[in-house]
Amino acid sequence: MGLIQAVAGSIGGTLADQWKDFYTVPDGLPATAALFAAVPRGSNAGRGSNTSASSNIISNGSKIVVPEGYGLLLFQDGAITGFAAEAGAYEWRSDDLNSKSIFVGYEFLDTLIKQSWERFKFGGIPGSQQAAFFVSLKELPDNRFGTQSEIYWDDGFLNTQVGAVTRGSYTLRIVDPILFVKNFVPASYLQPGKVFDFSDIDNSAASQLFNEVVGSLAPAFSLYTNDPGKGNRITKLQQDSVGFAKSLSDAVEQAYQWKSDRGLAIVKTAIVSIEYDPNTRELLKTVQRADALSGARGNSNLQASVAAGIQSAGETGGAAGVMGVGMATGMLGGLGSLQQSTTPAAEDPIAKLKKAKEMLELGLITQADYDAVKAKALGL
Repeated sequence: MGLIQAVAGSIGGTLADQWKDFYTVPDGLPATAALFAAVPRGSNAGRGSNTSASSNIISNGSKIVVPEGYGLLLFQDGAITGFAAEAGAYEWRSDDLNSKSIFVGYEFLDTLIKQSWERFKFGGIPGSQQAAFFVSLKELPDNRFGTQSEIYWDDGFLNTQVGAVTRGSYTLRIVDPILFVKNFVPASYLQPGKVFDFSDIDNSAASQLFNEVVGSLAPAFSLYTNDPGKGNRITKLQQDSVGFAKSLSDAVEQAYQWKSDRGLAIVKTAIVSIEYDPNTRELLKTVQRADALSGARGNSNLQASVAAGIQSAGETGGAAGVMGVGMATGMLGGLGSLQQSTTPAAEDPIAKLKKAKEMLELGLITQADYDAVKAKALGL
């Protein structure tokens, strides 16, 4: 019938002592290894010398230990006969009524794997011999991408087409092992001693994924930068590894159906560099200037510019320079209104003279000061 779950969860030394011989994952696997054959462990609680990738054929009574982060796939004549995603110890029995063909223990697998199982499950009665393989359910890191020339996309915030050369890496996860094996992994990897490794330069299937990711970068940038929830700023890309990963995964799914056809998903990205083309760099500089001159910060910059101009005119231009500054200040005052400045209206000359007279009578100013204010107010 299938697998009998002996112990769920982590496996301790006690069980290893009870099971002198069992199958499990091989030693020394790279972090990017996705699929590989189970290997037998010899006597002495699995600490013996028989750890090489020899035959992965199991039969009635075979014991299998599934570590955390891996799933177990059983095959007969190329068809999948069983799957276990829950860490623990299992025993293979072809004739036990309590055995099961599928164990699902990972949250992100539950719905997907059950659908795939119904679609691809073995139709007959499993034979006494099965081939055991392990599939990684962990995040598979360091899958690199990069562009040799600029990619272009329409940017809603800048309201034009922008371009950049970029490179980085992404993290993959196998979200449906059955789809992954049935629809994507070449048959040459379903043999003892073979490891399907995404970082292997000789792995043509992994190379195909690289090409598809590069082909999806422009749509991914467009999805991210034109999403109002992301603030429509391309400068946020390098700070948002999960957000851009979703945009990249969506773009890949739309173009190549990674998740629905291959059981793969991009979960994180790390953008190492983005080098914008000259036109885009100029646009970004303009946006930075506009940001710097907006709101209260803009008024502060404006006041500082006027103060620097007055100082420069006083040092170099004499009276003519000061007159020029007065004209410039008037012009800047007009610009200040665009920055929502609150310059008060000109004071009534009669009210100004009345106030100056009161100050004279109180002894706060001299007669000469009053005469100067009077002359200015009357335009003399």
